[in-house]
Amino acid sequence: MSFQPPVDITDVAPAWLNSGDQAWQLTAGTLVAFQSIPGLAVLYAGFVKKKWAINSAFMVFYAFSATLVCWVIWAYKMGFGEQWGSFPLVGTPGPVLTMSYELRQADLPAAGLQPSYNLSTMVYFQFVFAAITVVLLAGGLLARMNFLAWMVFVPLWVTFSYVVGAFSIWGGGFLYERGLLDYSGGYVIHVSSGTAGFVGAFWVGPRLRRDRDEFFPNNVLLMLVGAGILWIGWAGFNGGDPYSASPDAGAAVLNTFVCTATSLLVWTALDYVRFGKPSVVGAVQGEITGLVAITPAAGFVAGWGAIAIGALSGSVPWLSMNVLGRQKWFQTVDDVMGVFHTHMVAGFVGGFATGLFATSEGTAAFGLGPSGGAIHGNGRQVWVQIVGALFIIGLNIFMTSVIMLFIKHVLRIPLRMADEHLVIGDDYVHGERAYALFFDGQYDHVGPDEERVIHGERVDDAPGGRLEPTSTAGTAVSKEAAKAEGGDGARNGEGSGRAAA
Repeated sequence: MSFQPPVDITDVAPAWLNSGDQAWQLTAGTLVAFQSIPGLAVLYAGFVKKKWAINSAFMVFYAFSATLVCWVIWAYKMGFGEQWGSFPLVGTPGPVLTMSYELRQADLPAAGLQPSYNLSTMVYFQFVFAAITVVLLAGGLLARMNFLAWMVFVPLWVTFSYVVGAFSIWGGGFLYERGLLDYSGGYVIHVSSGTAGFVGAFWVGPRLRRDRDEFFPNNVLLMLVGAGILWIGWAGFNGGDPYSASPDAGAAVLNTFVCTATSLLVWTALDYVRFGKPSVVGAVQGEITGLVAITPAAGFVAGWGAIAIGALSGSVPWLSMNVLGRQKWFQTVDDVMGVFHTHMVAGFVGGFATGLFATSEGTAAFGLGPSGGAIHGNGRQVWVQIVGALFIIGLNIFMTSVIMLFIKHVLRIPLRMADEHLVIGDDYVHGERAYALFFDGQYDHVGPDEERVIHGERVDDAPGGRLEPTSTAGTAVSKEAAKAEGGDGARNGEGSGRAAA
């Protein structure tokens, strides 16, 4: 029997540790992770055409994984570490992988914060926010982005865009010092992802023309499952940002649900008035805009403020999507999930409303002092909120464009798949299909302009048709069919389109 030295209780439970805060922070972080996988993965998979279900869901899983590896090797310290020299926009890059680093007390040195749990918990909590930001911007790029380009884009965007916004607003950068209020990421996450997704969609180019004109959800119930996970997971999204299991965390969770319910109801009512039917897809959009708009305000506003923000988030993005989004010039950018409206517009509305409706009690409970917003005499807060939003928008227009152009012109990786591959979808990109319901999953691509293929061999349409080898891995489609679908006009953004909802 080997001798075991006595355990020092200070190693197991150091004096600075609050076990309640530790438990809640890990729970909140896991709820946010659950929003990405499987939440947004199944929401995207249900929203898109059947031929894009796997690709859309796997873009989520790849982004989640790639962001985590970048995060622990260099990106966490860029967002939440020591300021990089005199540069007030980003922290000094570096790894967070040693055991002594992971076990020590968490701290945000540039912000002067030191929560009562360990640093690995903080790294994990901040990672899930970084990951969901990339996942959300993917909503603008679905159903045509070259997967190799996406693989390169994710680490570059996290490194050169996300961490700048995170450090500037949360990590102790210049907007943090100027008192910008962003409770849980209305700007860092939603204005950022909405802008980057829209700009990225511009550079990648549109889907095939027929896919834009007829792009109906392949599984509305699956989409609702994803939307439900997103809503419930938001309890951790907003409730975890006081960095403690505090009264303000409870207020943030309640306000989140009140605002979201209000937003969904307002959006549904507007759909009913305008279109004569309560759209389920529209209700999901209204839910998302409510979640987004309350995020910068969650623990700062009172319950009546949450209802007011919900009314705004259910109406302003609705107008944006159904009026602005239907303009022909606006449709030249193929934003599949409408992230411009649901995240950029809704995030801006929520941030602006925070400057109006933040209460002095709410800011004090969060640890910022009783400053409040315009309703408590602090009109300056409105202007700070506007400046913060404009900074995040400008940052993401510039950095997303630079990254996309770098991938396309320096690395020589096409941003968009070829038209003939877009006709096929998942089976070309991954060699797999989402719904293998018949013949043990061995069924053909069948369409008026497509050739049938079984096990990598082309099949005549005649009964007992002959087999011919095909150069593609299990699929074949004529380039003439691809041209009929989209052609050069679709590649150059000349096709028609419509708003996602």
